[in-house]
Amino acid sequence: MDPTGIISALVAGSIIGLIARILVPSMQPIGCIVTIIIGIIGAFVGLGIAYYFNYANQWFFVLITQVFIAVILVAITAAIFRRGSDA
Repeated sequence: MDPTGIISALVAGSIIGLIARILVPSMQPIGCIVTIIIGIIGAFVGLGIAYYFNYANQWFFVLITQVFIAVILVAITAAIFRRGSDA
């Protein structure tokens, strides 16, 4: 992967992670770096799902899938961090 691909993945992951944090309806005890990592993971998993179900050329549905995966990951990560701080 070339440097522009890495930078664009970081930017897209950041945007997807921020959208996911906005859509999860509670305060998340996770930081910016974790949000970016979750966004990048959500972007890659969402793209993989789009390729698997053969709609990777429809960018809007790919974006919806990526954000949906990132929302699930943000909710799970926030629950784990919240549960860890209660102990």
